[in-house]
Amino acid sequence: MKSMAWLKTIPHTALAAAAIVLSPAVTVQAGDDDIAFIPHLIVSSTVPANGDLNPYGVAFVPPDFPAGGSISPGDVLVSNFNNTSNLQGTGTTIISLTPNGSVAPAPSPPPPGSPGSAVTFFTSPLQTGLSTALGVLRAGFVLVGNVPTTDGTSNTISNGSLQIIDSHGNLLTTLVDPNFLDSPWDLTINDEGNQAQVFVSNVLSGTVSRLDVAITASNVTVLHKTAIAMGYTHQFNAAALVLGPTGLAYDAATDVLFVASTADNAIFAVPGAGKATFATTKGNVVFTDPHLIGPLALAFTPSGHLLTTNGDATQNADPTHPSEVIEFTQSGKFIRESNIDAAQGAAFGITTKLFPQHARFNFAAVNNDTNAVEVFGLQPQDDELALDR
Repeated sequence: MKSMAWLKTIPHTALAAAAIVLSPAVTVQAGDDDIAFIPHLIVSSTVPANGDLNPYGVAFVPPDFPAGGSISPGDVLVSNFNNTSNLQGTGTTIISLTPNGSVAPAPSPPPPGSPGSAVTFFTSPLQTGLSTALGVLRAGFVLVGNVPTTDGTSNTISNGSLQIIDSHGNLLTTLVDPNFLDSPWDLTINDEGNQAQVFVSNVLSGTVSRLDVAITASNVTVLHKTAIAMGYTHQFNAAALVLGPTGLAYDAATDVLFVASTADNAIFAVPGAGKATFATTKGNVVFTDPHLIGPLALAFTPSGHLLTTNGDATQNADPTHPSEVIEFTQSGKFIRESNIDAAQGAAFGITTKLFPQHARFNFAAVNNDTNAVEVFGLQPQDDELALDR
């Protein structure tokens, strides 16, 4: 994978060594203050024992997540959309990865139909098709949405839900609401500890909802549900099952919600998203660019840029630029693109960890083609911090 604009080498203490000759004209003197050339990187399978495939959502467990559960701060969670037969909308698992150097090897023989060794954090008892709507509350809860089918096609697609899970992987509550949670496709959280705002995109209705929730040590309670944006193009798609509003990223400082709308092939900004009491529009277009090919997930970088993934499901799909992550400023300036895989349609969920600032791993992306998650340690370069937001 090509390095992104915010990648730089990470300090690493290496063994002192003699001069390393790179060519007759170039030598590098090693020493105690050697700087590593390669970034921290772990690539691990997302296929659990039940054989679920097609990773969609990915999320870091936040730094102050309470101890005592089956997941810990810094762990990576991934939701699976397909079952072991690779039928869309039938996956039931969230897997967890502790990025400590150990990985879950890929199943052999390759899937479908092969059990994997990824650690299962949660198995949904009734709701299938776990989507990119995956997030973690720092008080100790995991949220995941779903969009189910019975046969893997849009002919049997139906309304989904939002499930609330405790830190041990136990289901606490399933939120079902055809008006505000008809098809949770992605989400983002404005987490304030004992309360939070959960923004959810609904792919079947082309809307975005906000849930205002209260949080205790034992549960999450919904106080209000509000539709805050509407009118995004939504349609069935043979390859991707369904297209509609997907990735969400919320800037609490400006109260702006950014929305990646796949079928519109654009990124929108919804002002006043945290205070809106009703939905009227889909917001303002802030980024539309030839580099976009059906944007999916959305996340902030430490420098305040935005990242989105290309789903390759729209008419302008480019086989020479497949499965890419696109970096751009909030004002709509393209920065860089970097591909996840040589196959089209492999990029979906991405996530970043913005705090602590110097986290060992702070970027993760799923690969639908290889059924893997790639977890990086990346830091912004100084010249990127000064770019226009």
